[in-house]
Amino acid sequence: MMALRTRGLGKTFRVKKKEAGLSGSFRSLWKPQWETKEAVRGIDLNVREGETVAFLGPNGAGKSTTIKMLTGILHPSFGEAEVLGFTPWKEREQLAYRIGTVFGQKSQLWYHLPPIDTFELIGRIYELKRDEYARRKDDLIERFELGPYLHTPVRKLSLGERMRCEIAASLLHRPKLLFMDEPTIGLDAVVKQRIRELIRERNREEGTTVFLTSHDAGDVETLCSRAVVIHHGGVLIDEPVEKMKREVLSRKNVTLKLAEDAELVDLPELEGVAWEREKREIRLAVDLKRTTIERVLGELIGRIGFTDVNVEDPPLEEIIKYIYGMRMEKEETGWAKR
Repeated sequence: MMALRTRGLGKTFRVKKKEAGLSGSFRSLWKPQWETKEAVRGIDLNVREGETVAFLGPNGAGKSTTIKMLTGILHPSFGEAEVLGFTPWKEREQLAYRIGTVFGQKSQLWYHLPPIDTFELIGRIYELKRDEYARRKDDLIERFELGPYLHTPVRKLSLGERMRCEIAASLLHRPKLLFMDEPTIGLDAVVKQRIRELIRERNREEGTTVFLTSHDAGDVETLCSRAVVIHHGGVLIDEPVEKMKREVLSRKNVTLKLAEDAELVDLPELEGVAWEREKREIRLAVDLKRTTIERVLGELIGRIGFTDVNVEDPPLEEIIKYIYGMRMEKEETGWAKR
């Protein structure tokens, strides 16, 4: 069954047109001119129950606007959508009992109260039976290891502790579909990995459908089976993450921090490696389809003195730009052949 389906879903906004100069500013104040801005342009999506989907795109691509329409916060300008059998903007209250939301930059926890008080309030809002609520709460507290800070005011929790409480709170009423917007933003690597494991566990054990937006390629690679990339308000690519990994996520960025006495010699020619130097750092772009991190570092040890090394995924904006470039190149090649 489908958890989520859209057909030609789009949203436009009327915004004031800015005019240059002081006289233009006064004219805009008294006789404003309006223009239409297209935020989302005819998106078609199908998400099956139990699926984990990454919804990706650069800032301004229309991700947040789409999620707001899918959760019933915004009415679309055109098109249609069905989420768990409901039209979100028409049946928002019924839908709210069946979905959960986690926003990395907007908390649902009461800032001055301990998490346990918010859990209690959520149990009342969703009209959970007391014995069912108690079992669910205790299970989530154990799974998410929340015991040590359940009674600490949220304002005193670290970001990682708060995010674990946020996700647990969103799962209290056993949602069938979980919308997550940047759930690991600002977290260190250890906390990120723990949160990813917990989300995967809920998906595996309870069949919770996950619809995720993130700027962290690690979230996509670890959590999601499928990636939908949007650009300029429309769907650019929709394919399994495994295929995306083979084509794009096989690249790693390696940063070497040079020792103070290191000689700034030219690097040797290495297959599948592009590099640039900036002050006391050397940055490498490594194509894992052609070489390995171990082989690259092995070639450099003894030739260059460095004190630290950092290996990370390319920024998601870079990945999307790369995908967009590949798609445009394929379309141009196909057109040329015709």
